[in-house]
Amino acid sequence: MTLGPVELQAIGPMAFTDSGILLVGDPKAATIYAINLEDTTGESGAPKIDDLVAAIRSSLKLTGEIEIGELAVNPATGNSFVSISAGGQVHVVRIDGADQVTKVNLDKISHTSKALPNAPEDREVNQGRRSRNNRNASITDVAYFEGKVLVSGLSAGNAPSRVIEFPFPFADNTIATSVEIFHAAHGRVENGSPIQTFLPMMVDGEPSLLAGYTCTPLVRFSVDDLGGSDTVRGTTVAELGNRNQPLDMIVYEKDGKTSILLSNSARGVMKISTDGIDSRESLTERVSGGGTAGQPFETVESLNGVKQLDKLDDSHAVAIIDNKGTLALRTVELP
Repeated sequence: MTLGPVELQAIGPMAFTDSGILLVGDPKAATIYAINLEDTTGESGAPKIDDLVAAIRSSLKLTGEIEIGELAVNPATGNSFVSISAGGQVHVVRIDGADQVTKVNLDKISHTSKALPNAPEDREVNQGRRSRNNRNASITDVAYFEGKVLVSGLSAGNAPSRVIEFPFPFADNTIATSVEIFHAAHGRVENGSPIQTFLPMMVDGEPSLLAGYTCTPLVRFSVDDLGGSDTVRGTTVAELGNRNQPLDMIVYEKDGKTSILLSNSARGVMKISTDGIDSRESLTERVSGGGTAGQPFETVESLNGVKQLDKLDDSHAVAIIDNKGTLALRTVELP
């Protein structure tokens, strides 16, 4: 790592390595940053801020509009880190257990970076009746898993949806794999939409990636299959309903069961069972009318409004919650 400025161009996903290094994805730059926050201590407690935007504005002496981005909790200290956009700049703020908000000084910090290969051009393109800039989806999620960094997003080309992996610390041996799925709500195989959020986890002893897509297939990929040479089709283990975008996922253990919490834009927070997920065959038939199929789940009504979440400890998560238009930071019990 070198000491110097990190100039983030856009809000992107964040995650911690097991050594407390913060990984930050910048989709505009199509670059992953690894930042040494030197975050080694924190006030114990359960974060609770009723108006997160107001607290950040007051602590950082900001004016104008503030956009809240991603949330990541440092497992070593319990401190929460939130990305924001304000005044045309992207910042990262630290929130401890005593609700103290401080700005991370990105002007002079130890870091390294890795540019992603074959990223989409940074321009608007017409796709059917819509136009979009695929560069904004060059990085949709990032995670650290078994010594590797995993990244989802879009590439340039005819099969844009992909998963990238490379070692941590960063090295040149990058593997980019095109991925496709059977999208049950649409009734067809697709490779044009990116994974929106994913979760690396062991499934029956096999390193796996559980991925959520818009409208809302849940798909399992074997990490061992992501070798870069061939397009890999995942196993669609569930269809969770249409007109919805998955936002964030965590996995946890409770009462001897492994469960997944998935927050969504329109369908609340789902608690998804992992029982039998290793042997579940892929959905192959269309699921119409906004219906659901496959892996069983329940909607957790007590977590209504959750947008972002990350594990705090074995029993709790920190969440950004939309409470009638006001974003709050809360510590919630895992259901």
